[in-house]
Amino acid sequence: MEASDWKKKGKFYDFEGKSIFVIDEGTSNDVLVILHGYPTSSFDYHKVLPELVKKYRVIIHDHLGFGFSDKPLNYSYSLIEQADLALQLWEKLNLKTVTLLAHDYGTSVATEILARLNINLISLKIKELILCNGSIHIEYSKLRVIQKLLKNKFTGKLVAKLSTYRIFKENIKKTYFDKNKVSEKELMQMWFQIENNNGRKVIHKLTNYINERYYFWYRWVGALEKTTIPTKIIWAKNDPIAVPKIGKLIHEEVQNSNIFWLEKCGHFLMLEKPNEFSLLVLKS
Repeated sequence: MEASDWKKKGKFYDFEGKSIFVIDEGTSNDVLVILHGYPTSSFDYHKVLPELVKKYRVIIHDHLGFGFSDKPLNYSYSLIEQADLALQLWEKLNLKTVTLLAHDYGTSVATEILARLNINLISLKIKELILCNGSIHIEYSKLRVIQKLLKNKFTGKLVAKLSTYRIFKENIKKTYFDKNKVSEKELMQMWFQIENNNGRKVIHKLTNYINERYYFWYRWVGALEKTTIPTKIIWAKNDPIAVPKIGKLIHEEVQNSNIFWLEKCGHFLMLEKPNEFSLLVLKS
Protein backbone atom coordinates (compact mmCIF):
# COMPACT_ATOMS: atom_id res chain seq x y z
CA MET A 1 0.00 0.00 0.00
CA GLU A 2 1.13 3.55 -0.75
CA ALA A 3 1.31 6.00 2.12
CA SER A 4 -0.94 8.32 0.09
CA ASP A 5 -3.65 5.60 0.02
CA TRP A 6 -3.34 5.18 3.79
CA LYS A 7 -3.79 8.92 4.20
CA LYS A 8 -7.00 8.79 2.14
CA LYS A 9 -8.39 6.21 4.59
CA GLY A 10 -8.09 8.57 7.53
CA LYS A 11 -9.23 11.96 8.72
CA PHE A 12 -7.77 14.78 10.79
CA TYR A 13 -8.88 16.01 14.19
CA ASP A 14 -7.81 19.30 15.73
CA PHE A 15 -6.60 19.54 19.33
CA GLU A 16 -5.55 23.00 20.54
CA GLY A 17 -4.53 23.97 17.02
CA LYS A 18 -2.63 20.76 16.36
CA SER A 19 -3.82 18.33 13.70
CA ILE A 20 -3.87 14.60 14.48
CA PHE A 21 -4.27 11.96 11.75
CA VAL A 22 -6.69 9.15 12.62
CA ILE A 23 -7.69 5.87 11.00
CA ASP A 24 -11.14 4.73 12.16
CA GLU A 25 -12.42 1.59 10.43
CA GLY A 26 -14.92 -1.15 11.17
CA THR A 27 -18.49 -1.24 12.42
CA SER A 28 -18.20 -3.45 15.50
CA ASN A 29 -19.25 -2.23 18.92
CA ASP A 30 -16.05 -3.84 20.17
CA VAL A 31 -13.37 -1.13 19.87
CA LEU A 32 -9.63 -1.67 19.49
CA VAL A 33 -7.47 1.42 19.99
CA ILE A 34 -3.82 1.20 18.92
CA LEU A 35 -0.76 3.16 20.03
CA HIS A 36 1.97 2.80 17.41
CA GLY A 37 5.75 2.74 17.75
CA TYR A 38 8.84 4.85 17.01
CA PRO A 39 9.88 6.25 14.56
CA THR A 40 7.07 5.12 12.31
CA SER A 41 3.30 5.68 12.35
CA SER A 42 -0.16 4.13 12.15
CA PHE A 43 0.97 2.83 8.73
CA ASP A 44 2.66 -0.03 10.63
CA TYR A 45 -0.80 -1.61 10.75
CA HIS A 46 -1.74 -1.44 7.07
CA LYS A 47 -1.15 -5.19 6.59
CA VAL A 48 -3.22 -6.31 9.59
CA LEU A 49 -6.09 -3.80 9.51
CA PRO A 50 -8.26 -5.91 7.13
CA GLU A 51 -8.14 -8.83 9.60
CA LEU A 52 -8.56 -6.77 12.76
CA VAL A 53 -11.73 -5.06 11.48
CA LYS A 54 -13.41 -8.47 11.19
CA LYS A 55 -13.76 -8.34 14.99
CA TYR A 56 -13.18 -4.73 15.99
CA ARG A 57 -13.81 -1.15 15.16
CA VAL A 58 -10.13 -0.18 14.90
CA ILE A 59 -8.88 3.30 15.79
CA ILE A 60 -5.21 4.18 15.21
CA HIS A 61 -3.81 7.69 15.28
CA ASP A 62 -0.40 9.08 14.45
CA HIS A 63 1.11 10.47 17.65
CA LEU A 64 1.94 14.16 17.42
CA GLY A 65 5.30 14.42 15.63
CA PHE A 66 4.75 11.19 13.67
CA GLY A 67 3.31 10.21 10.29
CA PHE A 68 0.71 12.63 8.93
CA SER A 69 0.04 14.37 12.24
CA ASP A 70 1.44 17.84 12.89
CA LYS A 71 5.09 18.20 13.91
CA PRO A 72 5.38 21.56 15.66
CA LEU A 73 8.91 22.77 16.33
CA ASN A 74 8.11 24.35 19.71
CA TYR A 75 6.81 21.31 21.56
CA SER A 76 8.31 18.95 24.13
CA TYR A 77 6.88 15.67 22.72
CA SER A 78 6.64 14.16 26.17
CA LEU A 79 5.02 10.73 26.48
CA ILE A 80 2.81 12.36 29.12
CA GLU A 81 1.50 14.75 26.46
CA GLN A 82 1.04 11.89 23.98
CA ALA A 83 -1.15 10.17 26.58
CA ASP A 84 -3.13 13.42 26.99
CA LEU A 85 -3.76 13.58 23.23
CA ALA A 86 -4.76 9.92 22.96
CA LEU A 87 -7.27 10.31 25.80
CA GLN A 88 -8.65 13.53 24.29
CA LEU A 89 -9.10 11.80 20.93
CA TRP A 90 -10.89 8.81 22.44
CA GLU A 91 -13.14 11.13 24.44
CA LYS A 92 -13.95 13.09 21.29
CA LEU A 93 -14.90 9.80 19.61
CA ASN A 94 -17.12 9.04 22.62
CA LEU A 95 -15.34 5.80 23.48
CA LYS A 96 -16.35 4.27 26.81
CA THR A 97 -14.87 0.76 26.70
CA VAL A 98 -11.89 -0.36 24.62
CA THR A 99 -9.25 -2.99 24.07
CA LEU A 100 -5.89 -1.21 24.05
CA LEU A 101 -3.02 -2.47 21.89
CA ALA A 102 0.41 -0.83 22.18
CA HIS A 103 3.76 -1.46 20.50
CA ASP A 104 7.23 -0.02 21.17
CA TYR A 105 6.93 3.75 21.98
CA GLY A 106 3.20 3.20 22.39
CA THR A 107 3.72 0.87 25.36
CA SER A 108 5.00 3.80 27.45
CA VAL A 109 1.99 5.92 26.44
CA ALA A 110 -0.16 2.95 27.49
CA THR A 111 1.53 2.63 30.90
CA GLU A 112 1.01 6.35 31.56
CA ILE A 113 -2.69 5.82 30.82
CA LEU A 114 -2.68 2.81 33.18
CA ALA A 115 -1.06 4.89 35.93
CA ARG A 116 -3.96 7.36 35.71
CA LEU A 117 -6.55 4.60 35.47
CA ASN A 118 -5.18 2.91 38.60
CA ILE A 119 -6.01 5.98 40.70
CA ASN A 120 -9.33 6.71 38.97
CA LEU A 121 -8.20 9.85 37.16
CA ILE A 122 -9.92 8.74 33.95
CA SER A 123 -13.25 7.05 33.34
CA LEU A 124 -12.33 5.06 30.20
CA LYS A 125 -12.69 1.32 30.74
CA ILE A 126 -9.96 -0.89 29.28
CA LYS A 127 -11.29 -4.42 29.12
CA GLU A 128 -8.10 -5.94 27.69
CA LEU A 129 -4.53 -4.72 27.30
CA ILE A 130 -2.24 -6.03 24.54
CA LEU A 131 1.46 -5.19 24.82
CA CYS A 132 3.98 -5.86 22.05
CA ASN A 133 7.78 -5.43 21.98
CA GLY A 134 8.34 -2.23 23.86
CA SER A 135 11.34 -1.40 26.04
CA ILE A 136 9.34 -0.69 29.17
CA HIS A 137 12.29 -2.12 31.08
CA ILE A 138 14.65 0.33 29.41
CA GLU A 139 17.56 -0.99 31.47
CA TYR A 140 17.53 -4.16 29.32
CA SER A 141 16.89 -2.51 25.96
CA LYS A 142 19.59 -2.84 23.29
CA LEU A 143 19.45 0.67 21.90
CA ARG A 144 20.90 1.36 18.45
CA VAL A 145 23.74 3.86 18.09
CA ILE A 146 21.46 6.19 16.12
CA GLN A 147 18.95 6.22 19.02
CA LYS A 148 21.67 7.03 21.54
CA LEU A 149 22.91 9.91 19.39
CA LEU A 150 19.42 11.28 18.75
CA LYS A 151 18.41 11.29 22.41
CA ASN A 152 21.58 13.12 23.43
CA LYS A 153 20.96 16.85 23.98
CA PHE A 154 24.32 17.72 22.40
CA THR A 155 24.30 15.48 19.30
CA GLY A 156 20.57 14.97 18.71
CA LYS A 157 19.75 18.01 16.60
CA LEU A 158 22.79 17.56 14.34
CA VAL A 159 22.20 13.84 13.84
CA ALA A 160 18.54 14.52 12.99
CA LYS A 161 19.61 17.10 10.40
CA LEU A 162 22.08 14.66 8.82
CA SER A 163 19.68 11.70 8.79
CA THR A 164 19.05 10.20 5.37
CA TYR A 165 16.88 7.53 3.84
CA ARG A 166 19.91 5.25 3.56
CA ILE A 167 20.65 5.49 7.31
CA PHE A 168 16.97 4.98 8.13
CA LYS A 169 16.74 1.94 5.82
CA GLU A 170 19.81 0.29 7.31
CA ASN A 171 18.57 0.75 10.86
CA ILE A 172 15.03 -0.49 10.20
CA LYS A 173 16.22 -3.56 8.29
CA LYS A 174 18.44 -4.52 11.22
CA THR A 175 15.34 -4.82 13.40
CA TYR A 176 13.89 -7.57 11.16
CA PHE A 177 14.70 -11.24 11.67
CA ASP A 178 14.13 -11.90 7.95
CA LYS A 179 15.44 -8.87 6.06
CA ASN A 180 13.54 -10.03 2.95
CA LYS A 181 10.24 -9.39 4.73
CA VAL A 182 10.55 -5.63 4.21
CA SER A 183 10.62 -4.23 0.68
CA GLU A 184 12.31 -1.12 -0.65
CA LYS A 185 8.88 0.31 -1.46
CA GLU A 186 7.64 -0.24 2.09
CA LEU A 187 10.73 1.40 3.57
CA MET A 188 10.32 4.37 1.25
CA GLN A 189 6.70 4.80 2.40
CA MET A 190 7.85 4.83 6.03
CA TRP A 191 10.55 7.39 5.29
CA PHE A 192 8.10 9.57 3.36
CA GLN A 193 5.93 9.79 6.47
CA ILE A 194 8.90 10.61 8.71
CA GLU A 195 9.89 13.47 6.40
CA ASN A 196 6.29 14.68 6.06
CA ASN A 197 5.69 18.11 7.67
CA ASN A 198 9.46 18.64 8.09
CA GLY A 199 9.64 15.65 10.42
CA ARG A 200 13.42 15.45 10.50
CA LYS A 201 13.47 18.74 12.41
CA VAL A 202 11.73 17.14 15.40
CA ILE A 203 12.95 13.52 15.39
CA HIS A 204 15.61 14.24 18.03
CA LYS A 205 12.86 15.62 20.28
CA LEU A 206 10.78 12.48 19.76
CA THR A 207 13.75 10.35 20.78
CA ASN A 208 13.74 11.94 24.24
CA TYR A 209 11.11 9.30 25.10
CA ILE A 210 14.05 7.01 25.92
CA ASN A 211 15.14 9.38 28.69
CA GLU A 212 11.57 9.55 29.99
CA ARG A 213 11.51 5.78 30.32
CA TYR A 214 14.26 6.17 32.90
CA TYR A 215 12.69 9.19 34.63
CA PHE A 216 9.26 7.59 35.01
CA TRP A 217 10.40 3.98 35.50
CA TYR A 218 8.74 3.57 38.89
CA ARG A 219 5.52 5.22 37.73
CA TRP A 220 5.15 3.12 34.57
CA VAL A 221 6.46 -0.25 35.74
CA GLY A 222 4.49 0.36 38.93
CA ALA A 223 1.34 0.87 36.86
CA LEU A 224 1.81 -2.56 35.31
CA GLU A 225 2.34 -4.17 38.70
CA LYS A 226 -0.87 -2.65 40.05
CA THR A 227 -3.22 -3.24 37.13
CA THR A 228 -5.80 -6.02 37.21
CA ILE A 229 -6.75 -5.62 33.53
CA PRO A 230 -6.48 -8.91 31.58
CA THR A 231 -3.27 -8.52 29.61
CA LYS A 232 -2.03 -10.30 26.52
CA ILE A 233 1.69 -10.00 25.82
CA ILE A 234 2.61 -10.68 22.18
CA TRP A 235 6.37 -10.68 21.83
CA ALA A 236 8.62 -11.22 18.82
CA LYS A 237 11.36 -13.51 20.09
CA ASN A 238 14.14 -12.21 17.84
CA ASP A 239 13.75 -8.50 18.49
CA PRO A 240 17.28 -7.06 18.76
CA ILE A 241 16.01 -4.00 20.72
CA ALA A 242 13.12 -4.99 23.01
CA VAL A 243 14.69 -8.33 23.87
CA PRO A 244 12.74 -11.38 25.16
CA LYS A 245 13.85 -10.71 28.76
CA ILE A 246 11.66 -7.58 28.78
CA GLY A 247 8.59 -9.55 27.68
CA LYS A 248 9.24 -12.17 30.37
CA LEU A 249 9.58 -9.51 33.07
CA ILE A 250 6.33 -7.84 32.07
CA HIS A 251 4.60 -11.23 32.18
CA GLU A 252 5.92 -11.76 35.73
CA GLU A 253 4.86 -8.29 36.86
CA VAL A 254 1.34 -8.17 35.41
CA GLN A 255 -0.77 -10.40 37.62
CA ASN A 256 -3.47 -11.20 35.06
CA SER A 257 -1.34 -11.82 31.95
CA ASN A 258 -0.55 -14.40 29.28
CA ILE A 259 2.45 -14.30 26.99
CA PHE A 260 2.57 -15.43 23.36
CA TRP A 261 5.83 -15.67 21.43
CA LEU A 262 6.32 -15.04 17.72
CA GLU A 263 9.27 -17.16 16.66
CA LYS A 264 11.77 -16.01 14.00
CA CYS A 265 10.39 -12.50 14.08
CA GLY A 266 11.94 -9.09 14.73
CA HIS A 267 10.77 -5.82 16.20
CA PHE A 268 7.97 -4.87 13.77
CA LEU A 269 5.96 -8.04 14.28
CA MET A 270 2.79 -6.68 12.64
CA LEU A 271 4.80 -6.06 9.46
CA GLU A 272 7.11 -9.07 9.47
CA LYS A 273 4.48 -11.68 10.45
CA PRO A 274 1.09 -10.01 9.87
CA ASN A 275 -0.97 -13.21 9.72
CA GLU A 276 0.42 -14.71 12.91
CA PHE A 277 0.21 -11.34 14.67
CA SER A 278 -3.45 -10.85 13.70
CA LEU A 279 -4.39 -14.31 14.93
CA LEU A 280 -2.85 -13.62 18.33
CA VAL A 281 -4.53 -10.23 18.67
CA LEU A 282 -7.90 -11.77 17.78
CA LYS A 283 -7.36 -14.83 19.97
CA SER A 284 -9.92 -15.03 22.80
